[in-house]
Amino acid sequence: MSKFFYAIILSLAVACSVAAQTRRTTPATSRPQTSTGAAAKPTPTPAAKTTTPAQPQGAAGRPNAIAGAGVVAGDDCGCEDKPLPGVLAVVNGVKITQADLSPEVQQQIKELQQQVTDARKYALDAQINSLLLEAEAKKRGVSGQKLYETEVVAKTVEPTQAEALAFFNQNKAQIEQQAGAAVEFAQVKDQVVAFMRSQRQDEQSKKFADSLRAAADVKVLVKDVTPPATPADRARVLATVNGKNITAGDIEEGLRPLVSQVQQQVYALRRNDLDLRVNDILLSQEAQKRSVTTRALLDSEVTSKIPVVTEAQAQDFYNKNKERITGNFPAVKYQLIEFLQQQEQQKLEGTFAQRLRNGASVQTFITPPEQPVFQIATDDQPTKGKADAAVTVVEFTDYQCPVCAQAQPVVERLITEYGDRVRFVVRDFPLAQHKDAEKAAEAAEAAREQGKYWDFTAILFRNQSALGAEQLKQYAGVIGLDRKRFDAALDSGKFAGQVERDVRDGERVGVNATPTFFINGRQVPERTYEALKAAIEAALKSSAQH
Repeated sequence: MSKFFYAIILSLAVACSVAAQTRRTTPATSRPQTSTGAAAKPTPTPAAKTTTPAQPQGAAGRPNAIAGAGVVAGDDCGCEDKPLPGVLAVVNGVKITQADLSPEVQQQIKELQQQVTDARKYALDAQINSLLLEAEAKKRGVSGQKLYETEVVAKTVEPTQAEALAFFNQNKAQIEQQAGAAVEFAQVKDQVVAFMRSQRQDEQSKKFADSLRAAADVKVLVKDVTPPATPADRARVLATVNGKNITAGDIEEGLRPLVSQVQQQVYALRRNDLDLRVNDILLSQEAQKRSVTTRALLDSEVTSKIPVVTEAQAQDFYNKNKERITGNFPAVKYQLIEFLQQQEQQKLEGTFAQRLRNGASVQTFITPPEQPVFQIATDDQPTKGKADAAVTVVEFTDYQCPVCAQAQPVVERLITEYGDRVRFVVRDFPLAQHKDAEKAAEAAEAAREQGKYWDFTAILFRNQSALGAEQLKQYAGVIGLDRKRFDAALDSGKFAGQVERDVRDGERVGVNATPTFFINGRQVPERTYEALKAAIEAALKSSAQH
């Protein structure tokens, strides 16, 4: 989950014409990785982060959802997993085509797809820099991580509080506009500092990368980095670094999560706008049938039936959602009342629209894109269920994330229902906006070392506002852990590398928020019980057929 002020800082980043950030933006996302010999993935390296282009809630740019698949004819971005039908829907004989979608939606789709095109270019730069960094590290006899820390992290000047305050004051109007309320510097200080630090590291990264390029034999062989047109085209060479090839396939493999995200968002935009067009046609036809205007029809069926939201109802909503709301109740009271009033209106509109649809002939012909299947390591992770279960559910979680805590009863319910037929695996993904989340993840690993992971994490989810180091140690004592051993592991950062590995693996498959669930390698867009159960059932059915 992303906290409200964190989202404000992210929007500010975009407004300042910098790299769009994912919902997880930590200095770790700027660190390089050493190639493993597998198909090289664009990794965060000097001068080019995989999060560089403005992107929709994703890490590095990534197209075609199905690895090895070609692209749809005329799709230079590689963003369409199938041709769009000429007719999107038919409503009582009235056809709706792509041209009928609103210009605003078509522009949004164009911008989303452009982000993928841009991401591919940045990914090539990142891949070049990764190879340069690897070669330089080998020459110096150090790891790529150590080299990066020496040449980038250590040379980045830490923002002072005065600089952060100046940045805040310069952008305060926009921050408060996004928040819809007054904002104090203290509320966003940590996020501002983290953002400024990341920007400075980017600048230092570029300087270092430029110096490496100047001393290397780098040849970029293409003007535009386009997706492979066929599986065979994945071998097309895009660039060479000291004689080593970078192919279209190398780039595409790392771009898969972004393309999947863009495909899902494009589908949602089209589907939502299509639903509006369908409803407009049905409303107009119903108004003609009743010999009234559409406005009069809406007034009688919706507007006149909207209940008045009371202050008490707004207060109740505020109390249940404090964690996600900025400001005290008096400051946001009228906004909440308006929001709840709009919700009531939307419910009535939805009910009326469904009633009209039930009495009409409505056919729609667009289908959701297929989710890519990712290989996610599950070795040496907290697990429930048999290792050979037909279905594996992987959850990327953050122990300080309220939505993750809310998801736990859902997970427990599913574990109870499916027993050994499904294996549940947990991986760490602490978010930058949760200051204690990373240490809490290390503490959970320290508890797992002593066989008490599930008991310990249950306490973490119940005490999300109290996850400081000393409190974590107290919780270890509550469940009977060896405190000396636990404290030593926590203080030394023994499991920091393991947590970072989880984060890296999550970023590789497009995780940028928590909780994120994968079922047999496919991401489940929703985290509800119904959505997860449906995905599990589909996976069980699929496994039974093979």
